[in-house]
Amino acid sequence: MTKQRTLGQFRVSPLGLGAMPFSMNNDGTTTPREQGIATVHAALDAGVRLIDTADIYAPSWDAVGHNEEIVAEALAAWSGDRSEVVVATKGGITRHEPDGWGRDASPAHLRRAAEASATRLGVDTIDLYYLHRPDRTRVYADAIEALAQLKADGLIAEIGISNANVEEIDIALEVLGEGGLAAVQNEFSPKFNHTSLSELEHCGEHGIAFLPWSPLGGTGGGAAAVGERFAAIAQVADAHGVSPQQVTLAWELALGDHVIPIPGASRPASITDSALAMELDLTQDEVERISAAVLQR
Repeated sequence: MTKQRTLGQFRVSPLGLGAMPFSMNNDGTTTPREQGIATVHAALDAGVRLIDTADIYAPSWDAVGHNEEIVAEALAAWSGDRSEVVVATKGGITRHEPDGWGRDASPAHLRRAAEASATRLGVDTIDLYYLHRPDRTRVYADAIEALAQLKADGLIAEIGISNANVEEIDIALEVLGEGGLAAVQNEFSPKFNHTSLSELEHCGEHGIAFLPWSPLGGTGGGAAAVGERFAAIAQVADAHGVSPQQVTLAWELALGDHVIPIPGASRPASITDSALAMELDLTQDEVERISAAVLQR
């Protein structure tokens, strides 16, 4: 097993699998169910022990839970030890007909959403549960208190927040206390770090896991073109004889022991390649060259 990192009470692989592309992509396509299951199995076989999903990852408004169901089916069919795998999901975003989106961080909604997610995932206690996005109609601290109650009731084991700024991270810490916030999941990649670099660094100062979503630049072509867009990444990749995607993930891992990227994938080959980044050691000079080229301070 590859080196592990701390995620609240859990120890997980340095990389996770972002399962969202099974259910929704920028191109509007949906991955065949058997392909999604095969992708989860490929990730697990490659040493990945963290799967990230959410209730609203679905091809349509009336299919909420679609992604969680695929993840649950894949885990049930996997021949390995399910107890080694940490599954994170999220609540607080709503979908409604015909293609509407909303947010609801009320205690009642978060409880209903978490209970439904636990049922779909086939667990009594969700390993890690995120507030998916801030609900600007409500006091942020109240939403965190609602998650704290879910944890006290045993419905969730660890609390996370997603798409949160430094101020919101600090509010969560005020409510939960140091050590009470397990994870922050924000967008972070070579092309997007102008705000999230400060959030990554802030999490490191407080012992909070920071999980970059879209760590390669997103499903709209950014991930595939990361080497074309950033020459420093391509040069390091050539030097190691590996893909630019592996170098990008290895660079992010080198930014701190609390960083756990969750690249999305919808094909086994993609996550198998990404997983190799867990064993790719960049030199300090290579890390600094990439940082100088891509970080937007």
